Amino acid sequence: MSMSDPIADMLTRIRNAQVVQKTTVNMPSSKVKVAIANVLKDEGYIEDFAVTTEGGKAELQIGLKYYTGRPVIERIERVSRPGLRIYKGKDDIPQVMNGLGVAIISTPQGVMTDRKARATGVGGEVICYVA
Repeated sequence: MSMSDPIADMLTRIRNAQVVQKTTVNMPSSKVKVAIANVLKDEGYIEDFAVTTEGGKAELQIGLKYYTGRPVIERIERVSRPGLRIYKGKDDIPQVMNGLGVAIISTPQGVMTDRKARATGVGGEVICYVA
């Protein structure tokens, strides 16, 4: 069965793994998922990530981060979806929790945070909100 929204699947796997206090979560890998994981690592929401290839299929392994027994990611939600893409210009990119969280944006210059997209002066597709 084909997956209609692999990014939503990634975010759901992260959410579910944190509920049961897993230290790592595995999922099929793609360039966009690796870019999202890189942004999450740079912002301090995950410990680390690695891409492994077993049997010809690439797999993304994400190390989840906890602080005093609670997950660092309190909220992670998908904004755009395959049936309804949400695009914002550089002036309309939303702030998550008044700047305490990040919006992950897919721009022509690559996947980046809302702050970096505003500083670069580009808009794009709003992938998800993380807080």
